[in-house]
Amino acid sequence: MKKMGSSNNNNKNNKMEFSEETFQLPSLLIRNLISSIVNSADKSVIHYAQKYKLLETLRFIIVGFYLFFVRFVPSFFMNILYPTQRKYDVVSLSNTDEKKLLAYDPVHSNQLACDSRAPGNDTPIGRALSQLLISVNDIPVSSRKYDVVRSLAERIIDDNHSDGVPPLREVNRAVLSAAFERALRQLEAELADGDMDGDFHRMRKVLKAVKTVGMRIAGSGSVAGSGESGNLVGIPVEKLAAEVLWMGQKLAACGFPEEAVWRWAAARNLGWLAVTADPRLQCSLVKLTAFLLKEAKDMGQDEIDEGKVKVYMQVKFRLLQSWLPLLCRATNGTDAPVLSVSERTELERVLEYIIERLEAEQQEHILSLWLHHFTHSPSSDWPNLQNCFARWCTASRKQLLLA
Repeated sequence: MKKMGSSNNNNKNNKMEFSEETFQLPSLLIRNLISSIVNSADKSVIHYAQKYKLLETLRFIIVGFYLFFVRFVPSFFMNILYPTQRKYDVVSLSNTDEKKLLAYDPVHSNQLACDSRAPGNDTPIGRALSQLLISVNDIPVSSRKYDVVRSLAERIIDDNHSDGVPPLREVNRAVLSAAFERALRQLEAELADGDMDGDFHRMRKVLKAVKTVGMRIAGSGSVAGSGESGNLVGIPVEKLAAEVLWMGQKLAACGFPEEAVWRWAAARNLGWLAVTADPRLQCSLVKLTAFLLKEAKDMGQDEIDEGKVKVYMQVKFRLLQSWLPLLCRATNGTDAPVLSVSERTELERVLEYIIERLEAEQQEHILSLWLHHFTHSPSSDWPNLQNCFARWCTASRKQLLLA
């Protein structure tokens, strides 16, 4: 009976250990297969669609359903196929634990993530700063107005922080958090659309343009809108990634690194999309990941409340789960190294420190994830966590002997 229970536990651990990989590969295969089929069918009828209005309407409807599929169905299937994976979600634990953990959640407890009416945002200075950050997203870097708008935003943020007054600090926290979340969603959407070519890509852009115009008309009476009325069309992903890096660093500089760490840890889909992204884009994401891992290292170290400690450890686990594959797979940089040799060595120590303080099952999951991506990455031999892996193996053997 003991052996059977141990075998069941091992099977369960293996299932959870590889559920992420198991989901990702079939998901991408199914998506690419359907993309190829729909793309081929579309090319065969596009000539007739230009002649017959009804056929053109039907084509538009089919493409619309396809776009819905590639955007929402993968997440739906993940929840169906791997419900056990949710045990690692900070906000998806048991009902009792969930209520306790949400009380310490800097995002959900204050509902600052997407609510433009949140405290600090529903003030004249908050609305002005929101509008400036939206404009930073919208204006091309090549425009001379970009530097003007970004400088204004930085001046307000720095002045609010230097004054040290709690209401002004709250303005920075609320507005920067909402802007950071918005930029993350934009970047994820742009990367998700990146593998659609030709007519499908243009159709997606047209639909987004129509949505943007509609939202601008609906929100034309307000100064800052809802935080979603910015131009979502035609923004280079490299620009978005650089602005995500800037906002994450600003949040930390204003004394709210937890806000940035929490959201970066939750950006799981973005982390997976970034693994195969353009190297120029990966540079900013690797820099922000390294920066936030260092910020997360000592979070919760002085806490005595077990509930808060549990939250911090779950966030660190999710941070590694979401972004360790990118660290293993990303290139070293196009023109110059993303991180210097000393920075890489320091980050390896940070990674080891965080991993060795996770629960045993979480350590196994993260080290298994690292081993897979580290051994299958042809262009990188970093981060090298073999010493951490060896120590975990030694501890596991001792635990087995004592059982």
